[in-house]
Amino acid sequence: MIAELELKAFGAAIQRLINKQDLAEEESYALFRQVLRNEQPDLQQGAFLAALVSKGETTGEIVGAWQAIRDFDTIEASAGIEGPIIENSGTGMDSLKTFNVSSAAAIVASACGAKMVRHGARALTSFCGTVDILEALGLDVECDPRTVERSLREVGIGLFNGMSARVHPGGLGRILSQIRFGSTLNIAASLANPIMPTHGLRGVYSESLVEPVGKIMAAIGYVRGMVVYGKADGQPGGMDELSVCGDSVVFEFSATGGASSCRLRPEDAGLRTFPFAEIATTGNLQAECERFLGVLAAHGSPACTAFTCLNAGATLYIGGLAKSITEGVLMAQDAIASGAAIEKLRRWVAVQNSDPERGIACLNQKIQALKPAA
Repeated sequence: MIAELELKAFGAAIQRLINKQDLAEEESYALFRQVLRNEQPDLQQGAFLAALVSKGETTGEIVGAWQAIRDFDTIEASAGIEGPIIENSGTGMDSLKTFNVSSAAAIVASACGAKMVRHGARALTSFCGTVDILEALGLDVECDPRTVERSLREVGIGLFNGMSARVHPGGLGRILSQIRFGSTLNIAASLANPIMPTHGLRGVYSESLVEPVGKIMAAIGYVRGMVVYGKADGQPGGMDELSVCGDSVVFEFSATGGASSCRLRPEDAGLRTFPFAEIATTGNLQAECERFLGVLAAHGSPACTAFTCLNAGATLYIGGLAKSITEGVLMAQDAIASGAAIEKLRRWVAVQNSDPERGIACLNQKIQALKPAA
């Protein structure tokens, strides 16, 4: 039984959030520890998450949540490789739902030499999450974390399933499986990668979060990073990716070179602007798999291909493999055209798998069924 005093103290913190009062980082850490350990009733836990996001999280509140997840609900893992370890991901909860570009961009960046350590989830507020699409293509998303480590060493890319009990054995999977609204966990949990990246490209769901999330990444140990929020001409809201449909708000930071902000148009990276409808999600997993493979196999739609190359190019730039985003875009285009990108996916499926033959058979079947985009 939970003591009445503990219930009241937790409830009092919720009331303060409802009253728009901020929590100290240590207080956020202690409250999230209780949530992760399931030490409060479900109603109090849900109310806490909702009140916090409704108030608007501070940097300290998110760092406290991240630290609690790392300390109490994240397995230990080791990269065992030299050089930058890069992650690219979005927080979700954005209003413009798109083709799953972050996963495609990670594969393309890895084909260009980037060491990509991903930490993704199934769709919560979108239609097709990272875990959903890669599982459908044959990747083993429920494999042992040691298999992910091996994939990173041997292939240069690996994915930790953020909703798997093998990765987060405590409360995170329980919480994420029960909610269908955006919360502080969209940021804090997505940053709780078992292998701490040194470099990162992260998309956020609100322009107001671009700089704060960059500061959070710097505070928890990222050496270099970029936080982005993309827009689409003529559309309200935005996307947690660099956009090929309009402006992107960009915040870049490094441990040695300070920080800067800018706005980026596709033309700034040598690309043209596309209508949002051409990269919008279909809401259908099978259709999204076809678009995804089409891009990697060099006969995808021009819009989705440009979208992928822009985000891969920024990943390569942040990881130090390209001198500029434009150079990174050219590298990404070459990786797709040469077949390196689709071959990288094949190798990844073969290595991050408890049943490689089954995974490769699944992937090959989908590749063979592809029809070139019109």
